Amino acid sequence: METRILGTDDNSIKEAGEIIARGGLIAFPTETVYGLGGNAFNGDSVKKIYTAKGRPSDNPLIVHIADISELDALVREISDKASALIHAFMPGPFTIILKKSDKIPEEVTAGMDTVAVRFPENAVAQRLIKSAGVPVAAPSANLSGKPSPTKAKHVITDMTGRIDAIIDGGDSDVGVESTIVDASRDIPVLLRPGGITYEMICDVVPETVIDPHILESLKADEKPLCPGMKYKHYAPDAEVTVIEGDMAAVKAEIDKRLKEHSGRICGVLTMSENCYDSAVILHGGMTNKEYAKNLFACLRKFDELGVEIVYAEFENRDGYGLAIRNRLYKAASQRIIHVNTEE
Repeated sequence: METRILGTDDNSIKEAGEIIARGGLIAFPTETVYGLGGNAFNGDSVKKIYTAKGRPSDNPLIVHIADISELDALVREISDKASALIHAFMPGPFTIILKKSDKIPEEVTAGMDTVAVRFPENAVAQRLIKSAGVPVAAPSANLSGKPSPTKAKHVITDMTGRIDAIIDGGDSDVGVESTIVDASRDIPVLLRPGGITYEMICDVVPETVIDPHILESLKADEKPLCPGMKYKHYAPDAEVTVIEGDMAAVKAEIDKRLKEHSGRICGVLTMSENCYDSAVILHGGMTNKEYAKNLFACLRKFDELGVEIVYAEFENRDGYGLAIRNRLYKAASQRIIHVNTEE
């Protein structure tokens, strides 16, 4: 398949919308990461998404809309708590799970009776959805298990020859996928942290709880309730280990491990001004918010540089910490070393 690279001008958006309307696939920018979109009302189109990504079919997708009013056709009911969350965080890097309507095919929801819906803030994404004239089902536009794409070049690397076209809309602003809250039950549950933090959600609905699987993987026989819960995610080809704790102790631990791997190409993803000998150093940012924006791009860069082993510094510094830990832990397949400076 020939994959075209499109711009963000009106003619390109019109062409991309027509491709989605007739059942094709388009990669497009959002404020979180690039999405891989197809017609959410077309089961065959949705199947193409799974095939293009190499994604397991029991991993549900998110349906993207361009106006709050479009929710009515997608869901059966919206509670007062759900309504409060919708009006507080949409449009934005936020996804809400509600009981689905009969219009949503099972391919979108992996056979569940709920659907995840997002209203992106990104203007290009909104224009595309409006042009398509249908809600757009879209996971991240990467090969399954790889770091999510935050630049068009990431999508081009993974999806060329697999989809109809890619809209180059520049870099993503947030850098990690949307926050997901299941509001289909009496007590809302945070299933995936992101640009909308748990603290922000609790300001709107204080009863909201955190799903324990955010920092651990589902078992083989457990069904994922939202994208990113069950399978290995966000992982580069390099072996990633998270070194977490006070920065002085983190540096000492990484220095020790680098000496043990002399002769291999090692990298360190930093959120400090620490320096390391004999390692490829990429700086993620001094705050968790900066770290989130740069995380996936850095993991991909390590692969481009031929790095075999990556040590990722982490110290919890702000409300984005939960989102960073969630992504890092999965990228590292739960290889996590907790260290602390001795008193």
